[in-house]
Amino acid sequence: MAKKILIVDDERDYVALLGEILTTHGYEVSLAYDGQQAIDMVSKDKPDLIILDIKMPRLNGWEVSKFLSNDTRYNNIPFLMLTACNDVDDIKSGMRLGAISYIAKPFKQEVLLALVDGLMNKKSSTENNEA
Repeated sequence: MAKKILIVDDERDYVALLGEILTTHGYEVSLAYDGQQAIDMVSKDKPDLIILDIKMPRLNGWEVSKFLSNDTRYNNIPFLMLTACNDVDDIKSGMRLGAISYIAKPFKQEVLLALVDGLMNKKSSTENNEA
């Protein structure tokens, strides 16, 4: 069964590009264009990974990460930040809020895929060990 990834970004070009890259590599992709839509989607169908931008309408990435981290139903969903906000304080904030990794835009496809594949393989190994 394909691993599910939720992409959350208000930049539709990035969402389309990410969706195409990840779908081509065997992942099932869901798309959200703002933080509130992401929370609504997570509540209905838990993804295996969330790729999250910071600057978005309605709820930003920081607010989404706080929601995920503070809710026991969702705090085991790994998420990574993929954003143009790439100063040291932003990176520290993202990691403090539970981000598994932090990638600055523009990104290299190979780096993103290596990270996603590594996270998905680690998650699969952890789930198999718990079963």
